[in-house]
Amino acid sequence: MRKAIFINSLILTILFTASPVYAQSADVTKIETFIKGIIQVLVTLSGLIAAGFFVYGGVGYITSSGNPEALDRSKKTILYSAIGLAVVLGAFVLSNIVSELATTAFGSK
Repeated sequence: MRKAIFINSLILTILFTASPVYAQSADVTKIETFIKGIIQVLVTLSGLIAAGFFVYGGVGYITSSGNPEALDRSKKTILYSAIGLAVVLGAFVLSNIVSELATTAFGSK
């Protein structure tokens, strides 16, 4: 009971003695370029990963030696990497469209 009262009084003391934080000027272009940079890095990394899975699936397809399980697994690897790459590229295009629409609507430039 004493511990709970001490913790509550400590939290209230911290809340009441905290100094206010004021918002700075809204520089939307910095945030926009930061988010665009992160998205571009993630798209590049996912493209490299998809290319690696294409190669992995292709090598598995070539070296399957007629084994139906290995052949099917390699086909699925190639198919899923293509789907993943399409989703990532679609997300990249969609983020660019949303960014352009937001720039036009809010006039940050």
